[in-house]
Parts: sequence; structure tokens; C-alpha cells
Amino acid sequence: MCVLSTIYRGTDSCPGLVLGLDRGGSCLGRALRVRGVDWAAIKARLDERELPTGVYLPRFLPVRLEDGQMVPAYAYVVDRDHWQYWRGEHDDAIRLLRQGHGRGGSARDYLANAVTHLTEMGIRRSSLHRLLRQVDGKA
Repeated sequence: MCVLSTIYRGTDSCPGLVLGLDRGGSCLGRALRVRGVDWAAIKARLDERELPTGVYLPRFLPVRLEDGQMVPAYAYVVDRDHWQYWRGEHDDAIRLLRQGHGRGGSARDYLANAVTHLTEMGIRRSSLHRLLRQVDGKA
């Protein structure tokens, strides 16, 4: 949770907080294959959605598929020099997740959706699970 959301999960005056790929570590996810003929249109659509404020830097990153094969994947890495990059205190994260509500819904629901997807992938205990319980006042 390192991006202040001012459009989809918050506003300029009342930002929310969302996930962003940052340097270091790793993450589990899904890689989607795109046919070459479709790439330009899909890239344009993704860039329009993900880059309205420029908080992300589009990059091709190496990813390891389930079969062990390494392939390049188009991803968005947070720009640590952008004003929306957030590295605050834990209590502030809870506040931002509770307050944020934008075009795409609430920051709390964004976090809950991420936790649901982690659970579906077999990850049942994580810092995001714990954070959601705290946002909901259950921890």
C-alpha cells in the first residue's frame, strides 16, 4: 500500500490508499498473454487507466510462470519521486483506507478485493489480511 489514490479510490482532498509495485521483494499474481495483433490497443487502454496522474512508470519486468519459464511482462512500478508515492505510518494507512472513496469505490473495498484474490490463490494469512481486519475494527 504505497500509492495515494486521488481518482479511483479517493479524491484530491480526501485520498485513499492502493497497492503499487515498489522496488525490492516479489509478488504473486497472474500474467495474461496478449496476442501481438492486440497489443497496441490493450496497452493504450491499460495506460489510459493506470497513468492519469503519472504515479506509475510502465516497465517490462521478468516474471516466472508456473512452469518455471521466464517471460517479460508489462507492469506499472510506482515512481518514488511522484507526490502520490506514500510511505507513512501504519495508523495513517488505516485512516486513508477508511476515508478514501472515488470513482472506483472505496479504498476499503479495494483492499477487501485484494484480500479476496489472495485468499483465492491460497494465501490466507498476509499483512493485507491483517490490515483489512484493522480497517474494519476487528483486530
